[in-house]
Amino acid sequence: MNLGLTGKRALVLAGTSGLGRGTATALAGEGARVAICGRSLERARVVAGEIAEATGNEGVTGFQCDVADGADLERLFAAVAAELGGIDVLVGNAGGPPAGGFDALPDAAWAQAFELTLMSVVRSVRLALPHMRSAGGGSIVVIGSSSVRAPIKNLTLSNAYRPAVQALCKDLATNLAGEGIRVNVVSPGRIDTPRIRELDGKASEREGISLEAARARSVAAIPLGRIGTVEEFGRVAAFLASDASSYVTGVSLLVDGGLVTSL
Repeated sequence: MNLGLTGKRALVLAGTSGLGRGTATALAGEGARVAICGRSLERARVVAGEIAEATGNEGVTGFQCDVADGADLERLFAAVAAELGGIDVLVGNAGGPPAGGFDALPDAAWAQAFELTLMSVVRSVRLALPHMRSAGGGSIVVIGSSSVRAPIKNLTLSNAYRPAVQALCKDLATNLAGEGIRVNVVSPGRIDTPRIRELDGKASEREGISLEAARARSVAAIPLGRIGTVEEFGRVAAFLASDASSYVTGVSLLVDGGLVTSL
């Protein structure tokens, strides 16, 4: 299938590892010009080069940005628009907020997660819209979490803020559709990322079990019987970003191997 991404100008936030990197690689592999960002400019440039080499697409560039910082985002969008000549695709992404149950979370943790998880989407969409409007349309894909359907143990911050992001995206999809701008959410279950490995380690420590036992227990709950890969996730995100899904907006799509069983 031709996804219609060749020559599209895409910005992937937090694209130097995990789900962001998997998505950026899939977009580049389909011929899009891709900008990624990370907190470290050096790492962003290294990863951009690795994606370019892996996909044979030289149109991959790396930028510095802390997506929780509004001023950083403004600088990023200005630099990316200057480099690419505009933005057709925005992939909203940020590292997950810290693990912890309700009693362990002070006000500062809530405030930081608010900036990272919710406001990074608010600000990045606000900055992307002028470019998409001038181009006559665009596609926004926000990377969420399976916590939008079912709370995850010991991830209170994610359980609270991820559904807020999904509700925002539904509102945006409804209000931007008439301008040819689609907005969708793609939510991972257990994908093999540094974040999941970190959470498995914390569960192992918290419950006094081996890392292997913690991981095996998680896998046992997945109907497909395995943890997903960032490549599998990235292909789904790229599809939602592409012209191949031109009649899809306002959806929340799980990439979870059947883990979430709610309707």
